[in-house]
Amino acid sequence: MLSVLIPVLLLLGIILIKKIPYIGGEIRIGLAASACAALLLGGVFSPVDWLKAAVDGLDRLSWVMALALFGSIYAESQVELGTMNTVLDSLRARFGRSPKGLVVCIMIALIIAGSLLGDAIASATVIGVLVIAALNELKLKPEQISAIIVMGACLGSIMPPITQAFFLSSSLMGLPSPDPVVNIGYFTIGLGSVICCFYAAHWFVKVDSLPEELIPKKHALQIIRENWVQLIPLTVLVVIIVLRSGFKIEVLNILNPVFAPIKSIPILKGLDYAIVKAIIVALVISYFFAPVRKNGLAVMKRGLQNVKISLGIQACAAFMIGAFYAGGQITYVQEFAKGLSEHLLKLGGAAAMTLIGMLTGSQTTAQTAIFTFFGPALQAIGVEPVHAALAGAHLAMAGQGLPPADLTTFVVAGMIGGILGIKVDPVKSMFYSAVMCVYFLIVGLIFLYV
Repeated sequence: MLSVLIPVLLLLGIILIKKIPYIGGEIRIGLAASACAALLLGGVFSPVDWLKAAVDGLDRLSWVMALALFGSIYAESQVELGTMNTVLDSLRARFGRSPKGLVVCIMIALIIAGSLLGDAIASATVIGVLVIAALNELKLKPEQISAIIVMGACLGSIMPPITQAFFLSSSLMGLPSPDPVVNIGYFTIGLGSVICCFYAAHWFVKVDSLPEELIPKKHALQIIRENWVQLIPLTVLVVIIVLRSGFKIEVLNILNPVFAPIKSIPILKGLDYAIVKAIIVALVISYFFAPVRKNGLAVMKRGLQNVKISLGIQACAAFMIGAFYAGGQITYVQEFAKGLSEHLLKLGGAAAMTLIGMLTGSQTTAQTAIFTFFGPALQAIGVEPVHAALAGAHLAMAGQGLPPADLTTFVVAGMIGGILGIKVDPVKSMFYSAVMCVYFLIVGLIFLYV
């Protein structure tokens, strides 16, 4: 048991005890240190075996990392093209002619942006900066404005098709494809979006009419007719995903000869996943448009810059995951779990994931620190792997958004404070957005027992 506990405690100690000189609070160092401890305690001493463990971990997370990389560049191309402005303006013209309608359309725009960016902070900054002034005109408290932006961005970040939480949990469960998890995710996150939109519109909004300057002068169809060209890459991506998810039509099979050479190459084969290929196709199409093409290098640089820290964390997490498999920790936990009562394992694991998410403000950390063991243990006691992956993703997202350390809320609160010149209490904002987290928690627990 010490070979399991020491690496995990080392990881959590480095991440949570920020007063440790030089390394306190450094997630990447914590993950790498945990990996080294797991290998040493597991009796793995050969440098070649360490390298094999790192490659194995990178191979397991390769499609998650490919999704983050190409998804970020694609998102920047859509910002350059003006796609998100068109989506937001058309939604406001169609639904935003009342105070409650404006809040709902802003949240929908954030959810759409998050589902394309795969990252809550990116969505909150891309769209949030455009809507803060409008939400302030509705006489909302600054913490409520923050909660609206955070809920929309976080729901979008887990909403397929670009959903790091579902992709990561599927990978940690060793699923050959994330499709079954992603397809159910459309429903669970769609329902959560409806609940959170209703909550924000009816609980926060107290005014009865919009100021004149917030009422759109153009109709939605007029905006779309004027800017339809900007929507082409997004439409292509949506069509590809709808055809394969709803009609089981694999349009991208025509690219199989292109990807065949890398299909069996470790790490590189992460490019050969359907969603990754769909994003690459949409990205290539985006470069046919002059605004993106003229600033092509800048778009790539911004995309790489946005995802640089995330990829570094994922690479270190991959090393840790590979080390846990090589050192035998995963096998040990699976065998240990068989001796625990079903309820103790499920509820204890769920509580641990939620707590780590709360303390670190990161669903990625919650999954890599806890679900790396928790997921296989659930499978060992008979939980369906797809259900376990769904539970892991939802529980990690629940913990991430709860007080006191949600990073997205801190970023959004600071952004609102800077734009409006007022003080925003981030912890109070977290309590306002806790409805979303409670929903994630309930869904996660449901999937542990179905």
